[in-house]
Amino acid sequence: MTTPSFFGSITALITPFKNGEIDEKAFQDFVQWQLNEGTNGFVPCGTTGEAPTLSDEEYALLTRLCIEVVKGKAPVMAGCGSNSTKHAIHLTVQAQNVGADAALHVCPYYNKPSQEGLYQHFKAIHDGCDLPIFIYNIPGRSIVNMTVDTMARLAELPRIIGLKDATGDLQRPLKVRQMCGRDFIQLSGNDDTALAFLAQGGAGCISVVSNIAPSLCAKMQAAWRNGDIAAAQNINETLMPLIEVLFVETSPSPVKYAASLLNKCRNELRLPMVPVSKANEKQIKDAMVNSILDMVDAA
Repeated sequence: MTTPSFFGSITALITPFKNGEIDEKAFQDFVQWQLNEGTNGFVPCGTTGEAPTLSDEEYALLTRLCIEVVKGKAPVMAGCGSNSTKHAIHLTVQAQNVGADAALHVCPYYNKPSQEGLYQHFKAIHDGCDLPIFIYNIPGRSIVNMTVDTMARLAELPRIIGLKDATGDLQRPLKVRQMCGRDFIQLSGNDDTALAFLAQGGAGCISVVSNIAPSLCAKMQAAWRNGDIAAAQNINETLMPLIEVLFVETSPSPVKYAASLLNKCRNELRLPMVPVSKANEKQIKDAMVNSILDMVDAA
């Protein structure tokens, strides 16, 4: 199997809803806009896509809808994570069957498995499918933190090819590189440290803010790859106020509201997620209005 390259600005896609159901047209229009703006890859059914509220059929639907729009122009990494290993394998096989290029698997949440449990979970997924797999290490949501030693064991398996790191620990990319090798693809899961992550050996970012500013996120990543460090720093500085406000409440509530201001979706979420407060709506709107000129200048 030839694995597409995952690098640059990869959008953790929102899931537009309309009266409680997936708004298929809004979703595909959104993916097309992202593609037109230069986004380098796509992650449907992730945290930003409200994956815990999706049915298995909706996982498959969103992944397929994304692939239909992208048409091989960028890779699609389907969110397939679960705290049930059996269910995670099922979602991965399902994503494989609809044509995903890779699967993203969060460390099992709530169960609090040991490091050996983490290893066996990911190995079982690896052995149960044919897709390349990215580990998603996000201790803030899953409570467990995969050690670099465990990651290095998993990296020895042929189809565990990379990592989405949302620890915020900028020492880790260097340690992972040393123990997992330079070919192990490291992607940041934090927009606020995305540029610093590149400096420590990262290949890109699975981004929330790219839902709102896809062109700038892609240009920042490209500037870094092209060696234009000053341009990358300038764009990063421009993006930072927007990044801060998009996490004023638990994601994806703020980014869903911001996308609704751009007429990309309704400001509709599934419980237990709820829309941002009125006070934070104003904060988000003000930040977006105030950043428009800065974004134009930075572009």
